[in-house]
Amino acid sequence: MASDTRPKVILFGAGGVGAVYLYLLSKVSSVTAVCRSNYDKVKKDGFILNSSIFGQNLHFRPNVVRSCAEAAALHAEQFDYVIVCSKAIPGTTPKLIAPAVTPGHTIVVLIQNGIGIEEEYAREFPTNAIVSCVVYLPATQRPAGIVKHGEVELLEVGSYPATASSVQAEVFSKLVQAAGGTAEVYEDIQWKRWFKLVINASWNPVCALTLCKDAEFLQASTLAADFIYSVMLEVVAIARAYGHDIPQEKVDFQLNRAKARVPNAGVEPSMLQDVRAGRKMESEAIIGNAIRMAKEKAVSCDKLQTLYVLMTALNAAVAAKEAS
Repeated sequence: MASDTRPKVILFGAGGVGAVYLYLLSKVSSVTAVCRSNYDKVKKDGFILNSSIFGQNLHFRPNVVRSCAEAAALHAEQFDYVIVCSKAIPGTTPKLIAPAVTPGHTIVVLIQNGIGIEEEYAREFPTNAIVSCVVYLPATQRPAGIVKHGEVELLEVGSYPATASSVQAEVFSKLVQAAGGTAEVYEDIQWKRWFKLVINASWNPVCALTLCKDAEFLQASTLAADFIYSVMLEVVAIARAYGHDIPQEKVDFQLNRAKARVPNAGVEPSMLQDVRAGRKMESEAIIGNAIRMAKEKAVSCDKLQTLYVLMTALNAAVAAKEAS
């Protein structure tokens, strides 16, 4: 039998977003999924994807392991890509993916939210290319193995740091495109990260703290829209201090998108999904890092700081409940 010459991909974090990219990349590469809470179900039955874009009742079965260490033990050949789709929780993931990363060979692809998330990977893997991605893909996995995907699928891709060669980012983008996905390469992906942070750092904590979808929050008070907008503008000010200018009309557009969903059900951001499921949230990557960067540049962000304090307490309560 001829050997499989396709790229070898291991994906860490096979939740909603990860499962969609597993499905796509399974068409053009050999894929292995690191599953944790959903391991038993996916190992037995695989995934079923119901997508507004790619189709309904799509059943696929990737290779499934519990850890990168298990994958490295089972596969003699090197992985070409380690794709990280897990929550961006500082100080955890680089060590967990390390067994699957071959120095100087494996490309580490980060499909994660937040700002300032890449540096710990660059320190851990100094000889490996880091590809940083901003993802727009509304997807949930409830129950385990059953994935619902909405009307958008977009990866914005760039090298980290921006001064690094863009070759690996371009090669990865072409792989996603060959699989039927949408990937666009940018010279400086950090602008794109800051722009998405305008959305994430406002809506995610507010929805998690209030247990409201975005449209529900806007309907709850006449002050709601102004509050969200003021948080967005704080993020814009921090981004500007780091040389990333986000035009006000783009901020207005994002707020108006949420307003247009009223009086419909609205969007359930990832932090709201997490708190409802009793999972730890990405408060450091999405809010904490931005606040620390603001302090370095003496940028005022009082509302963002208040949300961070509240989210830190909520995360602690979630962790305590999980440990009990």
